[in-house]
Amino acid sequence: MAVERVTYKIGNEELILETGKIGKQANGCVYAQFAGSAIVATVCCASEVKEGLDFVPVTVEYNEKYYAAGKIPGGFIKREGRPKDKEILVSRLIDRPMRPLFETSFGREIQIVPTCVSSDGVNPPDILAVIASSAAVSISDIPFHGPVAACRVAYLNGEYVINPTFKQIDEADLEIVVAGTADGFTMVEGGANEATEEVMLGALEKAQGFITDMCHLQDELVKKAGKEKLPLAPLNVELANKDAIIAEATPLLEKACFQDGKMNRGNAISAAKKQLLAAHAEQFEDEIQKKLFDQCFDDIQYNLLRKSILDKGLRIDGRKCNEIRPITCEVNVLPRPHGSALFTRGETQSLAITTLGTAMDAQVYDDIDGERSENFILHYNFPPYSVGETGRLTTGRREIGHGNLARRSLAPMIPSIQEFPYTVRVVSEIMESNGSSSQASTCGGCLSLLAAGVPMKKMVAGIAMGLITEAEGDNPYGRYQILSDILGEEDHLGDMDFKVAGTKDGITGFQMDIKIAGVTTEIMKKALAQAKEGRLHILSIMEKCINKPQPISPYAPKILSMKIDTDKIGALIGPGGKTIKALCAQYGVTINTEDDGTVTIYAKNGKAAEEAKVAVHGIVDDPEVGVIYNGTVKRIMEFGAFVEILPGKEGLCHISKLSRGRVEKVTDVLKEGQQIPVKLLEVDKMGRLNLSYIDAIEEQKK
Repeated sequence: MAVERVTYKIGNEELILETGKIGKQANGCVYAQFAGSAIVATVCCASEVKEGLDFVPVTVEYNEKYYAAGKIPGGFIKREGRPKDKEILVSRLIDRPMRPLFETSFGREIQIVPTCVSSDGVNPPDILAVIASSAAVSISDIPFHGPVAACRVAYLNGEYVINPTFKQIDEADLEIVVAGTADGFTMVEGGANEATEEVMLGALEKAQGFITDMCHLQDELVKKAGKEKLPLAPLNVELANKDAIIAEATPLLEKACFQDGKMNRGNAISAAKKQLLAAHAEQFEDEIQKKLFDQCFDDIQYNLLRKSILDKGLRIDGRKCNEIRPITCEVNVLPRPHGSALFTRGETQSLAITTLGTAMDAQVYDDIDGERSENFILHYNFPPYSVGETGRLTTGRREIGHGNLARRSLAPMIPSIQEFPYTVRVVSEIMESNGSSSQASTCGGCLSLLAAGVPMKKMVAGIAMGLITEAEGDNPYGRYQILSDILGEEDHLGDMDFKVAGTKDGITGFQMDIKIAGVTTEIMKKALAQAKEGRLHILSIMEKCINKPQPISPYAPKILSMKIDTDKIGALIGPGGKTIKALCAQYGVTINTEDDGTVTIYAKNGKAAEEAKVAVHGIVDDPEVGVIYNGTVKRIMEFGAFVEILPGKEGLCHISKLSRGRVEKVTDVLKEGQQIPVKLLEVDKMGRLNLSYIDAIEEQKK
């Protein structure tokens, strides 16, 4: 097999797509390289066909090898293990734009495996993985209505940067990933620091040019190395009595689909289906006829609901297109957690809990991009009971993806570790679900953060938007309706799922999946404007519940931070860590030091933290003449008493400095272990400290 390659110049580097050298037993394999990053993407399909499938059995398994960055995995096991969250998120990034372009009638299991085999730590490999995966499928013998490509856009210093480096991403005010075909984008996701709707639209326009070029580059490779496509396996059988069944089912579904409440609708639709199955029981003994009926039944619902929205502007729950379901908010719903909130929007409900931890609780990441830590964590759980079902309690790709979207939406408004020295973890437990539980998690998470005392820069809310379109003549968007706060059914039947989160002043997180061949700029502008209107409405309700951080819970750890001279760090730590370990044991705290002289004290209560802080000052501060110290009598001599004013620092309080009158014996005034105030009178040439008890007493009386 000949080696074929195509190239595309980006700046001073070339993006290379190559096939025919490696992975030759796969249905398709492409090696993609840009600068020091490289991906090997393969695709294989099963040899057997399963007829009558109503879904595409495709899986994407993106994986990163530590050797790609010249690293050996940390920990006891030196082999790469289960997928990391980042690998799962990139797999979703590849899956979402590609899945709609496969034919369900192909009927074979498809597996796409993009592997990062080289990483330069400068250029993110995920965009390359999307392009390589699409190219591998495009040149393969698997039917595919591609190619697709992706582009990352950053908004930095007032300018758009195409496919920025890691450093540019960190500094950017907006960072989005756009995927799509040569005709238009089909998926968008990203985050921003209160970006305007206009800035986001500009980023989308910038991305489309690169995506189109990448699709054309793949077309060139297909011309050189593309295989003949395998045949589809469509069902050659039609549903018997189809017109009669549609006529019989339509009035039943017209009534059932518009019942109030998700469970009522589901029960009514199920009852209608059972009635039809019973009426045609003999026909549906044939498995293929049953599958065709199921598809026909779904199509009737699909058409009825879309027609109602387009013709009447009426949704299945009776709302107008821009109407948001009733919202209730409540904070401090749990007695012991540091912060909690219950956010309910219609039949979607998030119980959000915030926990404050120490710097040692930060999430540490060790992957090919390098080691880093995050002091803000958000976990999302979607138990089966949230939709009235039974099932396993697992953390799957849905949980990882939805949690990442909510985390990204809130993160820009979380104070830095320097401003708020806590690790912050939010957990969103979805108690009910019927439409956009990720955005309920954003709203509930914001409320619980404020309830926990986190000084957020601004409040954040999120909303999910939908789109219903119908062609008129040559115009594919002749009629359309934009939907605010979509239900689960509207997500299923709609043409777009667009989630937008942000503050009053701008967008912080967004995710969009489009099921049609792109959308116009006009539709996007209207969708963003309607989303902003909905977001402001939700924020106004949240603000009535809580609009500023509450006092930190007494059950939260107490954290104090202070600065010391860097040349005093050694004295605080002591030989072999002896001094700092002794302080931690004495006061029941944890003390952490940084190279810049920052000392952080973590304790279970404020008293222990304050006492430890005084002790640290005692070690690192030099005694100051004229200052009154609370000292401890250590030794009593005939001529006076030695008093410890700071840890390890003692001075002499002469018998003449115990009283204005004559003192016969020191023991007449003091005893060992007694706590007394003393004033530092002088530090003599020998560094000895001279103290006065009576001067301290008299000064305190003033």
